[in-house]
Amino acid sequence: MPSIQLIVGLGNPGTEYEPTRHNAGFWFVDQLAARCQQSFRGESRFHSEVARCLIGGNECRLQKPLTFMNRSGQAVRALTQFFKIPVDSVLVVHDELDLPAGNVKLKKGGGHGGHNGLRDLIAQLGSKDFHRLRIGIGHPGHKDQVVGYVLKKPSQIDRNLIDDAVYDALGVVQDLIAGEMDKAMQTLHSRNKQV
Repeated sequence: MPSIQLIVGLGNPGTEYEPTRHNAGFWFVDQLAARCQQSFRGESRFHSEVARCLIGGNECRLQKPLTFMNRSGQAVRALTQFFKIPVDSVLVVHDELDLPAGNVKLKKGGGHGGHNGLRDLIAQLGSKDFHRLRIGIGHPGHKDQVVGYVLKKPSQIDRNLIDDAVYDALGVVQDLIAGEMDKAMQTLHSRNKQV
C-alpha cells in the first residue's frame, strides 16, 4: 500500500463554524498537529493552512482548505499538484452523517454520498481513489434537516463521542502514514461503538 503523504481535514474557515459538526475534519488535523507540536500557517498559493508532521520517521503534510467546504477540491488540487502527491497517498478526514457519533471508519474510494466537500474533491482531482477517514456525526433523521444539522454545534454528549472517535483515529495515524491501511482499519473498526 502507498504511504499517506497528505492528510486533509475538511471544514469551513471562521470562528462561527469552528464548533459545528461539519468541521470534524478540522478538529482531527488540529489535534494531530498539536501532537506533533506543529502549528498551521497560511499558504495563499494553496488556499489553505498547512502544517508538516514527522510521524514514525515519515513526513506528512496536513492541510485545512480555507475555500469553504464546497470548494475544498480546489485547495487540495493546488497542493497535490505542487508537491506531486498521488491521489492514493491522500487521506481526507470528514464528517459522516451515515455513522453514529463516536464511530469512525476508514475506506478507500467510493462516491460522495451527498457530501459537498467530497463532491468537489472528486471533481477537482479527477479521481475517487483517495482514502477517507469518516468521523460519525449522526443523522438528524430527515434529509431536509441535514444542512442546518451539519452547520450546528453538536450536543455536549455527541461532542464528547466525536472527540473520543478523533482520539481513537489519532492512534492509527502512524500505521496510515506507513501505508498499513488494513492494520489501521482493523484496529479502528474494532473500537467502534455498537448501536
